[in-house]
Amino acid sequence: MSDPFDRPQDVWSGHDLVDLFEQAPCGYLVASVDGRIEKVNATLARWLDRPPAGLVGRRLSELMTVGSSIMYETSFAPLLRLKGALEEVALDLLTADGQKLAVLVSASERRDPTGRPTAIRMVAVRATERRGYERDLRSSEAAAVRSLADEREIAGMREQFIAVLGHDLRNPLASVSSGVRLLLRDPSREKAEKIAGMMHASVLRMATMIENVLDFARGRLGGGIGLQRSPVDLEAAIRQVTDELRAAHPGRSISESYDLPPRIDCDAARISQMISNLVGNALMHGDAATFVAVEGLVSQGVLEIAVRNGGGAIPADKMKTLFEPFSYEVGSTPRKGLGLGLFIASQVAKSHGGALTASSTSAVTEFTFRMPLTTA
Repeated sequence: MSDPFDRPQDVWSGHDLVDLFEQAPCGYLVASVDGRIEKVNATLARWLDRPPAGLVGRRLSELMTVGSSIMYETSFAPLLRLKGALEEVALDLLTADGQKLAVLVSASERRDPTGRPTAIRMVAVRATERRGYERDLRSSEAAAVRSLADEREIAGMREQFIAVLGHDLRNPLASVSSGVRLLLRDPSREKAEKIAGMMHASVLRMATMIENVLDFARGRLGGGIGLQRSPVDLEAAIRQVTDELRAAHPGRSISESYDLPPRIDCDAARISQMISNLVGNALMHGDAATFVAVEGLVSQGVLEIAVRNGGGAIPADKMKTLFEPFSYEVGSTPRKGLGLGLFIASQVAKSHGGALTASSTSAVTEFTFRMPLTTA
């Protein structure tokens, strides 16, 4: 028996044409100008798991998902009326059990001799694999965009970091250099002791900056700040920090209040570093005529350490970036350090399984560290 597709078109039987329409490897339908289905082939009806007779008379948009229905009514149908034909428009149809069927639809209008549209002819092709491929492409593109944004952020941070480091190391280095020149000119013991003290302070300041740089790298680019936890007398460790800061700021008063257990499981050196940063900030940025206070207590199994100072409120825009590194512009205001103190303090809190929060009003600025206690 010869294949009907090998016959000339003019000898095709009506049965061949009906079979081609009904069993084509794509969906065919004819709809009225207002979008009501007049005829649908067996293939599309089978895809939708509905009888062809049950589709006739229904509006085409009723067989679509909500998103596709809106797109059909507001874009597809108006464009088809304007242009007369559309190709490969992505739509989602709904099967009888509510499953989504992804298709690509091409459509054209049938018009009478006067140019008035009389019907809509549509062809639907399954697009499940193509949609999946497109989603994968979009996902890969989004991942590439995110990766590029991350690279740009890291590059920008690296440039800012180098600028800040170069700017802030210049002053202590200049101090050491000046001290060396003074010693070469006047190496007397009295002068040498005074200059050596100044140089030692500058070296300690640079050492602190370098340690902050390493902590920044660990916290931002590595696996977090490492801890060496053990049961310690945390109150004694904090008091040592505040005593050192009192000595460095002889004109300032730091009040303290503690109600802590004898031993707390933590990294005392890191907690001391955090408190030193917080109290140092309070002394530097708070009003010298007002108070600086440190309070430590345990409430419902949670350690709380608060550092408060008086003075003006921190601006709202600054509060948003308070714990981010380099939250100021290089050279914007005179300062000490790399601008990493609060970032590192927040990383120390996070490494302990806790959190560091801040609040600020016109009367008081408060930083509070909270950490759930663990059994030592």
